[in-house]
Amino acid sequence: MNYSVVIPVLNQLHYTRQCVDSLLAAGVPVESVLVINNGSVDETLAYLAANPQIPSINNDVNLGCGGAWTQGALAVRSEWVVLLNNDVVLGHNAIEASIHAAERLKLGVVSTALIEGELDYDLAEFTNKFVAEMKDVVRPGWFHGVCFAVHRDVFHQIGFLDTDRNLFGREDAEFLARCKRGNIAVGTTGAAVMHHFGSITQSAMKREQGVKEFGDHRYAYRRFGMNWWDRQRNKIERKRNERSWCERELAEHGMTLHMDRRGGTWSYR
Repeated sequence: MNYSVVIPVLNQLHYTRQCVDSLLAAGVPVESVLVINNGSVDETLAYLAANPQIPSINNDVNLGCGGAWTQGALAVRSEWVVLLNNDVVLGHNAIEASIHAAERLKLGVVSTALIEGELDYDLAEFTNKFVAEMKDVVRPGWFHGVCFAVHRDVFHQIGFLDTDRNLFGREDAEFLARCKRGNIAVGTTGAAVMHHFGSITQSAMKREQGVKEFGDHRYAYRRFGMNWWDRQRNKIERKRNERSWCERELAEHGMTLHMDRRGGTWSYR
């Protein structure tokens, strides 16, 4: 299978190392991994220098997530480009499983199912149970920014990820809006799942800068090409879909494609 995994990182070496080790342990070839070091000031540069087998690009400045994702997508020549956060771990080869599902379902963009929060459970054991139950479940018309695989043709049709730093982490939502306008089929599949610790880099940046939120959401929506009514309609539709998906998946399978793990208990969304 012809794919590359692009991982932007800004400090947080513990999570980067854990993510890369998880990918390799799950069967992702090391040459298919590309780490974009966005000007880290911790030991990330030394780690990459000590592991030259891991392809990497080192930027002197932070290009932002969208800039790094686009830089990586332009640097590789694979049929599929997997855009991945560094604060994830895998219990199986979720990358190949999600792409297989995308090809079967004829999706141009696909995300894995997601468990967020505390990793206080046996991920490998849970993954086997989850995939066996949820492999044919799909949430059409939606993908998330933690992990989404994009077919090269989609970039040719609608362009790459927006590099505007003022989007502050909303690059995936802007890309989703363009996919919808371009009639690109997208979805999230239960054939693949990963654990996400949760916005580690962004949380660290907020603490460092002493802010609760980045940027102006109204500015972001304008970049999405949405007016006030479009925003309201999008919000209503998103909440309705999330509620419908959650209720149906719980009723049929007892679990959902988006789950939280906190204090030893599960919640569903």
